[in-house]
Amino acid sequence: MPDPNPSVSSLAEQVRGDFPVLTRSVNGHPLVYLDSANTSQKPVAVVEAMRAHLLEHNANVARAMHTLGAEASAAFEGARAKVAGFIGGATEEVVFTKNASEALNLAAYSLGSHLRLGPGDEVVVSVLEHHSNIVPWQLLCERTGATLRWYDVTDAGRLDLDKARAEGLVNERTKIVSLAWVSNTLGTVNPITELAREAHAVGAIVVVDASQAVPHLPVDVTTLGADLMAFTGHKMVGPTGIGVLWGRYDLLEKLPPFLGGGEMIEVVRMEGSTFARPPARFEAGTPPIAEAVGLGAAVDYLTGIGMERIAAHEHAITQYALSRLVGMDGIRVLGPQDAVDRGGAISFTVTSADGFEVHPHDVMQLLDARGVAVRGGHHCARPLHQRLGIQASSRASVYLYTTPAEIDALVDALGYARDFFGGIR
Repeated sequence: MPDPNPSVSSLAEQVRGDFPVLTRSVNGHPLVYLDSANTSQKPVAVVEAMRAHLLEHNANVARAMHTLGAEASAAFEGARAKVAGFIGGATEEVVFTKNASEALNLAAYSLGSHLRLGPGDEVVVSVLEHHSNIVPWQLLCERTGATLRWYDVTDAGRLDLDKARAEGLVNERTKIVSLAWVSNTLGTVNPITELAREAHAVGAIVVVDASQAVPHLPVDVTTLGADLMAFTGHKMVGPTGIGVLWGRYDLLEKLPPFLGGGEMIEVVRMEGSTFARPPARFEAGTPPIAEAVGLGAAVDYLTGIGMERIAAHEHAITQYALSRLVGMDGIRVLGPQDAVDRGGAISFTVTSADGFEVHPHDVMQLLDARGVAVRGGHHCARPLHQRLGIQASSRASVYLYTTPAEIDALVDALGYARDFFGGIR
């Protein structure tokens, strides 16, 4: 067994006490939570910030002119400022949505209208995208007559850039390029800045799904190359029910609204309406106020630790996990086999001791019986699994609180699963 780097566990040991759920038992075993790419656990600081807001400052924002309304508005806009600072953007460039899926749908709908897409225009994605970064663009192309094209991946799980360039995938017809920064299935870190330069060279707008990047990597939108970027709160120790669309302000102010209703308007007349400036233009109705407070607390929590330190920890724990899983009998790790340009989502298939491929749902249930929480299925990335020639996979994903001992527990449980399923055939 490889020796884990002693520094790998230092951050996890420091923070685990902030996450009470990590102390519980599941089916008589200590919980080993390896499903953070699905949703992260929440620290006490985030829960308490939301509790305090709801019990002491609850009111609607931007409309109630009393003390509680002023406090709620200040908290909501304060959270926006924290998020902006966290990613290196301006406060007025941060739009709150209910999740990254809504943010990407907003981008697709509003960009399609702004660019007046039609037949002959092209939108480019990749085969490794989450469904949330495929389906909105499919709907846009169906609505407008534009064509959807995509980057393929190599057998090693990285974008096949040579093939794309040889085929002229991004060309003068390309109007939008929308890519994941980090794959939620393979962990692949895509070269967004390089690809953004190529897209901008032909006049295309670049949208980035950063749902698996913002929680794990230092982010500076001023250097990334994106024009619009989506991410979600619940994967970055924040609450569910809130996401973010960041956009260059000069682009946001040109985009039409996605949803209509209160607070996104300037003047409403029966003959027609005018709309507020961003970000209010894209935040119709009562927003996720308590969730924004929780997201602001999550930003404070991550900032207090330091994103560079979190990224270093995840790199080390991912490398340790790969060192134990790659080459393990019966385990096929999908995607990059080392931690270079790779995130902490590790998908794999399991073959039993007698050569039978075990369904990921069976793997997931057997591991859960031993307290190990992983995900089984296609991880909202069915086209990628089809490209890899499989129906589904199991996925373990790490975060700042993951320890080497939890990786060891995963490996032991997988060995048990491989032997168990081999023994019942």
